[in-house]
Amino acid sequence: MTWSLVFIGGGLGSLLRFAIGKLIVFKGLGFPWGTFISNSLACILFAFIYLTLMKLPKNEWMQPLLLVGFCGGFSTFSTFSFENVQLFQAGHWGLCIFNILLSIITGFTCIYFLISKL
Repeated sequence: MTWSLVFIGGGLGSLLRFAIGKLIVFKGLGFPWGTFISNSLACILFAFIYLTLMKLPKNEWMQPLLLVGFCGGFSTFSTFSFENVQLFQAGHWGLCIFNILLSIITGFTCIYFLISKL
């Protein structure tokens, strides 16, 4: 059952990430905004879902569906890494470093502040 929940949640999260990637395109800027926005939103959602699940009675099926599946499918480390390799190979080292630092700091900050402050 758990594997099915992760599969379903991951599929839904991946579809949302794909949609955001197609909708958020700023031509000519060269920065992978779609991936950045998806990863940032996934961190925010992860924190809110985590906090919500902590307050609910034991619903053991929700964690694999929402946290592991949906948030895991919605965020994307492989695309993030690939886009950074593309930036690096194209000689856009500044954008590559900016993307890495901005993404990591934003993800950490979103989860840290939401979990520790709420």
